[in-house]
Parts: sequence; structure tokens; C-alpha cells
Amino acid sequence: MSNNDSDSHTFDNTHADISVDACGLFCPEPVMLLHNKFRDMQAGDTLLMTATDPSTTRDVPKFCLFLGHDLVARDEQDGVYRYLLRKS
Repeated sequence: MSNNDSDSHTFDNTHADISVDACGLFCPEPVMLLHNKFRDMQAGDTLLMTATDPSTTRDVPKFCLFLGHDLVARDEQDGVYRYLLRKS
């Protein structure tokens, strides 16, 4: 597990181009946010999403698998899930 960084765009010393806060949202809203953000991103751009819904541990990897994006890293600390994704 990683410690939360002070920069909301950083995950394990990797800077994300976009940060999305899905804390407090429940399925399917976090994945809907991902779909909306990924539409405007360029290939190779990275996105850091934070969420509190445990279903994201299933939904985010499936989002990446089905759409061909990369799940670069993920962790959970104190009920907050973080995902670093890269648009393919």
C-alpha cells in the first residue's frame, strides 16, 4: 500500500495528467466518470482516480480490460481506493 501524497495528481511518484475524485459516489457513477474523462484524453495520458466504493476494485479493472486501457497501479488505504490508469 502507498501513502497518500500531498499532490492529488501523484501516485507512487508518478504524476497523473488528470485527477478524478469519486469519493462518496456509488456504482455505476465512478465508472461513468472514467468514461467521461477518457473521452477527452489523448493516448498515453494518465488519470488518477480516488474512490470510496469497494465495487471499484472490480469495476475499474474491468473498465480497463474491456476498453483496452492500462491499469498502471492501484492501492487502498483507510477505505480510500486509488487507481492510476493510462489511456491506450
